[in-house]
Amino acid sequence: MNRITEALLKTVSDWKGNFKGAYNIREDGQCAGRRSSENIRIESKEDGPGLVIHISPDTRGETVYIPACVTKGNVDDLVYNDFYVGEGADVTIVAGCGVHTDNEGEAKHNGIHRFFLGKGSHVLYKEKHIGTGTGTGLKKINPVTDANLAEEAVMEMDTIQIGGVDDTRRTTRAVLGAGARLIIHERILTDGCERAATDFEVSMDGEDSGVDLISRSVAKGDSCQEYHSRIQGNCRCTGHSECDAILIGNGKVNAAPELYAGDIDASLIHEAAIGKIAGEQIIKLRTLGLTEEEAEQKIVEGFLK
Repeated sequence: MNRITEALLKTVSDWKGNFKGAYNIREDGQCAGRRSSENIRIESKEDGPGLVIHISPDTRGETVYIPACVTKGNVDDLVYNDFYVGEGADVTIVAGCGVHTDNEGEAKHNGIHRFFLGKGSHVLYKEKHIGTGTGTGLKKINPVTDANLAEEAVMEMDTIQIGGVDDTRRTTRAVLGAGARLIIHERILTDGCERAATDFEVSMDGEDSGVDLISRSVAKGDSCQEYHSRIQGNCRCTGHSECDAILIGNGKVNAAPELYAGDIDASLIHEAAIGKIAGEQIIKLRTLGLTEEEAEQKIVEGFLK
């Protein structure tokens, strides 16, 4: 690995010189390191770039790391990763991504992840994105997540875009079986002229399934964000979507939630709030000795936690 990859790994996947357990490190479209464990097997795809990750039934307490880094301009990385999670497994998957360029070349990563969760399994999926570098080339990250949850399976997604990504489209689609649950907590920060779009589409097809989508974002400078969500309740189920955004400077946010109830026992709720930081919050923190800029930063950090 080069030094830029190591710096990105520290930010997006808590790299401390090594990973414990199974991992695959991707650098500029190539494998920079891989290790499987007794219960988690990582193999290269035979029909294209990417991985097939098999997690054995009843595997518990293990973490698999699959970070991807683009460390220079003129790299357009595309990867397809498939996860097969056995029945009763309870694991954490860390899939951070960083893109970096110091020249006029574009640094781009597209990651398409498919998840197949077996009956009664549980996955905590953590995904952190960042763009770095002094170059004028655009930094782009376009993650796609497709999830199929079997009966009583649970998937928690904790995703965050720290900043520095010029253009991103984050797409998440999921189909839920009986008693399955999907919990998503998304946090996005944009600044300058950055653009970010989020698309959620969840279909609850099994009785007593449920989804909880929470998106919090901050749009600074002249950046723009879009949030689209569609929750389909096709049976007795519960769905909740919440979109909260803070505008700073000339930031713009468009939120367009959609709920579809195809069954009399589908219970669906959406909440949304967009606005600037309240003046009294700034004043209160300034009385504690903070400057206006420091007070604003503290409020943003607390909001995105």
